Amino acid sequence: MEIERKFLITKLPENLSIYKCRNIEQGYLSTNPVVRVRKDNEDYFLTYKGSGKMVREEYNLPLTKESYYHLIQKADGNIITKKRYEIPTHDNLIIELDLFEGLFQGITLAEVEFESEEQANSYTPPEWFGLDVTYSSEYHNSNMSKKVF
Repeated sequence: MEIERKFLITKLPENLSIYKCRNIEQGYLSTNPVVRVRKDNEDYFLTYKGSGKMVREEYNLPLTKESYYHLIQKADGNIITKKRYEIPTHDNLIIELDLFEGLFQGITLAEVEFESEEQANSYTPPEWFGLDVTYSSEYHNSNMSKKVF
Protein backbone atom coordinates (compact mmCIF):
# COMPACT_ATOMS: atom_id res chain seq x y z
CA MET A 1 0.00 0.00 0.00
CA GLU A 2 1.29 3.42 -0.95
CA ILE A 3 0.21 6.44 1.11
CA GLU A 4 1.65 9.67 -0.21
CA ARG A 5 1.03 13.36 -0.64
CA LYS A 6 2.30 15.37 -3.57
CA PHE A 7 3.17 19.08 -3.79
CA LEU A 8 4.24 21.52 -6.48
CA ILE A 9 7.53 23.22 -5.70
CA THR A 10 8.24 26.77 -6.74
CA LYS A 11 11.46 27.32 -4.77
CA LEU A 12 14.17 24.67 -4.40
CA PRO A 13 15.72 24.02 -1.01
CA GLU A 14 19.26 25.23 -0.43
CA ASN A 15 22.25 22.90 -0.85
CA LEU A 16 20.40 20.44 -3.10
CA SER A 17 23.71 18.89 -4.18
CA ILE A 18 24.30 17.40 -0.70
CA TYR A 19 21.36 14.99 -1.04
CA LYS A 20 21.28 11.60 -2.70
CA CYS A 21 20.15 11.93 -6.33
CA ARG A 22 18.74 9.23 -8.61
CA ASN A 23 18.20 9.41 -12.37
CA ILE A 24 14.82 7.97 -13.33
CA GLU A 25 13.35 7.08 -16.71
CA GLN A 26 9.90 5.53 -16.94
CA GLY A 27 7.21 4.61 -19.41
CA TYR A 28 3.66 3.36 -19.11
CA LEU A 29 2.40 0.14 -20.66
CA SER A 30 -1.08 0.94 -19.33
CA THR A 31 -2.59 3.88 -17.45
CA ASN A 32 -5.77 2.10 -16.29
CA PRO A 33 -4.67 0.13 -14.38
CA VAL A 34 -1.26 1.77 -14.10
CA VAL A 35 1.51 -0.54 -15.29
CA ARG A 36 4.88 1.15 -15.49
CA VAL A 37 8.46 0.19 -16.31
CA ARG A 38 11.19 2.20 -14.62
CA LYS A 39 14.95 2.54 -14.80
CA ASP A 40 16.18 3.93 -11.47
CA ASN A 41 19.93 4.53 -11.85
CA GLU A 42 20.99 0.96 -12.70
CA ASP A 43 17.95 -0.81 -11.21
CA TYR A 44 14.91 -1.81 -13.26
CA PHE A 45 11.30 -2.39 -12.17
CA LEU A 46 7.83 -3.23 -13.38
CA THR A 47 5.22 -1.52 -11.19
CA TYR A 48 1.47 -1.98 -10.85
CA LYS A 49 -0.50 0.79 -9.13
CA GLY A 50 -4.16 0.55 -8.19
CA SER A 51 -6.67 3.38 -8.39
CA GLY A 52 -6.73 6.19 -5.86
CA LYS A 53 -5.05 9.50 -5.15
CA MET A 54 -3.44 9.55 -1.68
CA VAL A 55 -3.83 5.84 -0.86
CA ARG A 56 -3.47 3.04 -3.40
CA GLU A 57 -2.03 -0.38 -3.95
CA GLU A 58 1.49 -0.56 -5.36
CA TYR A 59 3.56 -3.59 -6.32
CA ASN A 60 7.14 -3.42 -7.61
CA LEU A 61 8.79 -6.34 -9.37
CA PRO A 62 12.45 -6.37 -10.39
CA LEU A 63 13.31 -6.51 -14.09
CA THR A 64 16.52 -7.30 -15.90
CA LYS A 65 18.13 -4.55 -17.93
CA GLU A 66 17.25 -6.45 -21.11
CA SER A 67 13.59 -6.81 -20.08
CA TYR A 68 13.37 -3.11 -19.27
CA TYR A 69 14.73 -2.03 -22.65
CA HIS A 70 12.40 -4.46 -24.41
CA LEU A 71 9.33 -3.21 -22.52
CA ILE A 72 10.12 0.54 -22.63
CA GLN A 73 9.81 0.32 -26.43
CA LYS A 74 6.20 -0.79 -25.94
CA ALA A 75 5.30 2.14 -23.68
CA ASP A 76 2.44 4.37 -24.75
CA GLY A 77 2.84 8.13 -24.80
CA ASN A 78 5.68 10.16 -23.34
CA ILE A 79 8.70 8.67 -21.65
CA ILE A 80 9.25 10.57 -18.41
CA THR A 81 12.73 11.46 -17.20
CA LYS A 82 13.60 13.16 -13.94
CA LYS A 83 16.20 13.61 -11.26
CA ARG A 84 14.95 12.54 -7.83
CA TYR A 85 16.56 13.97 -4.71
CA GLU A 86 15.98 12.25 -1.37
CA ILE A 87 15.74 14.81 1.41
CA PRO A 88 15.41 13.49 4.99
CA THR A 89 13.17 15.44 7.36
CA HIS A 90 13.35 16.05 11.11
CA ASP A 91 10.34 13.74 11.60
CA ASN A 92 12.02 10.70 9.97
CA LEU A 93 10.28 11.08 6.62
CA ILE A 94 11.89 11.33 3.20
CA ILE A 95 10.92 14.05 0.73
CA GLU A 96 11.34 12.77 -2.82
CA LEU A 97 11.97 15.91 -4.86
CA ASP A 98 11.50 15.34 -8.61
CA LEU A 99 13.03 17.75 -11.12
CA PHE A 100 11.54 16.76 -14.45
CA GLU A 101 13.58 16.84 -17.62
CA GLY A 102 12.82 16.66 -21.33
CA LEU A 103 9.20 17.38 -22.26
CA PHE A 104 8.33 18.24 -18.66
CA GLN A 105 11.36 20.38 -17.82
CA GLY A 106 10.35 23.12 -15.41
CA ILE A 107 7.92 20.97 -13.40
CA THR A 108 9.15 20.27 -9.89
CA LEU A 109 7.17 18.02 -7.55
CA ALA A 110 7.75 16.68 -4.04
CA GLU A 111 6.24 13.45 -2.78
CA VAL A 112 6.21 12.33 0.82
CA GLU A 113 5.25 8.76 1.76
CA PHE A 114 3.61 7.91 5.07
CA GLU A 115 2.93 4.89 7.24
CA SER A 116 -0.76 5.75 7.74
CA GLU A 117 -3.53 7.99 6.44
CA GLU A 118 -3.62 9.74 9.82
CA GLN A 119 0.07 10.61 9.53
CA ALA A 120 -0.47 11.86 5.96
CA ASN A 121 -3.44 14.00 6.92
CA SER A 122 -1.63 15.59 9.86
CA TYR A 123 1.55 16.37 7.89
CA THR A 124 2.67 20.00 7.83
CA PRO A 125 4.85 20.59 4.78
CA PRO A 126 7.96 22.77 4.90
CA GLU A 127 7.58 26.41 3.86
CA TRP A 128 9.33 25.80 0.51
CA PHE A 129 6.47 23.51 -0.61
CA GLY A 130 3.83 25.03 -2.87
CA LEU A 131 0.34 23.87 -3.78
CA ASP A 132 -0.82 20.46 -2.50
CA VAL A 133 -1.71 18.48 -5.67
CA THR A 134 -2.31 15.13 -3.98
CA TYR A 135 -5.86 14.98 -5.29
CA SER A 136 -5.08 16.37 -8.75
CA SER A 137 -4.70 13.61 -11.33
CA GLU A 138 -2.97 16.15 -13.61
CA TYR A 139 0.29 15.51 -11.73
CA HIS A 140 0.17 11.72 -11.73
CA ASN A 141 3.08 10.65 -13.91
CA SER A 142 0.78 8.19 -15.68
CA ASN A 143 -1.43 11.08 -16.83
CA MET A 144 1.58 13.19 -17.74
CA SER A 145 2.68 10.35 -20.01
CA LYS A 146 -0.55 10.86 -22.04
CA LYS A 147 -0.16 14.63 -22.42
CA VAL A 148 -0.04 15.80 -26.03
CA PHE A 149 2.34 18.62 -26.93
